[in-house]
Amino acid sequence: MEIRTLRYFWTIAEEGTVSKAAEALHITQPTLSRQIKELEEELGTELFIRGRRQVRLTEAGMFLKSRAEEILELTQQTSLEFENRKKQLFSGHITIGCIEADNSDTLALILEDFIRDYPQVTFTIYSGTSDDITERLDKGLVDVAVLIKPIATEKYHEIVLPRTEKWGLLVSKASYIAQKDKIVPADLMGMPLLVSGRPEVQELISKWSKIDYQQLNVVGHYNLTFNVLPLVKRQVAQAFIIEGSTRNTHPDGVEFIPLEPEVNTNCVLVWKRERNLSPVVNKFINYFYHAFKA
Repeated sequence: MEIRTLRYFWTIAEEGTVSKAAEALHITQPTLSRQIKELEEELGTELFIRGRRQVRLTEAGMFLKSRAEEILELTQQTSLEFENRKKQLFSGHITIGCIEADNSDTLALILEDFIRDYPQVTFTIYSGTSDDITERLDKGLVDVAVLIKPIATEKYHEIVLPRTEKWGLLVSKASYIAQKDKIVPADLMGMPLLVSGRPEVQELISKWSKIDYQQLNVVGHYNLTFNVLPLVKRQVAQAFIIEGSTRNTHPDGVEFIPLEPEVNTNCVLVWKRERNLSPVVNKFINYFYHAFKA
């Protein structure tokens, strides 16, 4: 007598019909009927009184149902105990690179679930620019990374994260520009700008504005937002930036203004192709698959 067959029998007893039980078990009705018939032959007794619409348990069926409940519950508890034991014994370390963005919260949510399930696992988060993080990723100094598009990901496997990042200008609240609700391409003409040093971002602003990048008044480039804030506040220039990079710093004296037409890009979780990953890193990546690939 197999556990699977006992589960089939118990489900029919609970549902009252073979058709409903087959639907609940995700198997065909003929298959389920055959399994129960074989169980009755094995036990040498009928378990159900079969009516036109429903089935009822025989005396032997009622006895088996009570035993089946005990066995199935014990089997489930035993499986859970072994699963919990496996999680307790599962240990290791993950090194994660992450850019400044709203999707830092997404990473935190996944880590919260992962560490709750595997409390023996430890992690290190390296924050930096996309260039810094990809360099570490290529050298094997970080296992996985959260990066923002546009970025070349040919060397990496990727999972696109659902939360989008909004692009715009960071301006001084004392500036006349702060009175605007949206920034349109014409606003950029002659405006002093601070832009990321990444060619992909420079191409993004040129494509959005339909202005050759060399024609823009770019007075400086930056990598981390932290050093941009005082320059914007003092009206040295406006910074082309994603809103999420300043959300957690709560900067005084500056204002984020979105672009019109709107520009949104996704963050991605990436890891190096052709690299052997540890079981812990593979399991961590699977948490992202289950969360965002369903």
